Amino acid sequence: MSTATISLEEWVPKTKVGRLVKEGKITSLKEIFDRNLPIREPEIIDYLLPDLKHEILDIGIVQKMTDAGRITRFRVVVVVGNFDGYVGVGHGKARQLRFAIEKALVNAKLNIIPVRRGCGSWECSCSDPHSVPFAVMGKSGSVRVIIKPAPRGTGLVAGDVAKVVLKYAGISDAWTQTFGETRTTINFAQAVYDALKRTYYFVTPNDWLRQR
Repeated sequence: MSTATISLEEWVPKTKVGRLVKEGKITSLKEIFDRNLPIREPEIIDYLLPDLKHEILDIGIVQKMTDAGRITRFRVVVVVGNFDGYVGVGHGKARQLRFAIEKALVNAKLNIIPVRRGCGSWECSCSDPHSVPFAVMGKSGSVRVIIKPAPRGTGLVAGDVAKVVLKYAGISDAWTQTFGETRTTINFAQAVYDALKRTYYFVTPNDWLRQR
């Protein structure tokens, strides 16, 4: 039995949503987002998405001057996702690298969002969810990212950081356009994350048919 399984079995929920998940009254993340419920415990994500994967995007060192002297800490940026419509980006700081990674993972799980996928390219027009349904733009700091639908087989035409975030969201074909200081990994990743979040800001004709 793995450590993750043991920790989930011993998990004592502290929030109403956590108790509903542990009791089996909520069985999917879709129910949580449809009901607009807050996620304040990372164990909720572990419970509902057991196949969640993660990857470290960046590890940096930050320093702070205090009365006691200079304090050095690690800053870690992490992306989590299930390669099938859910993705999260988080960061964490700590004096030890291990604790910084753990903080970043918890932050990324609490920031997880659903990503609407589709085929918005007029060159393809298939029904498979391999790209985004329409162009979306995200912003973080000085970085702006535009993600555009691409036909099947195009791949991810994007920077290294954007490729990883899009891949973990389950998007395999997309064109991107970036502006600003993209060398700042945390802002670049957050801008892509913000753009993917906006895929649910619009109602598409498919949603009209579904509501009927």
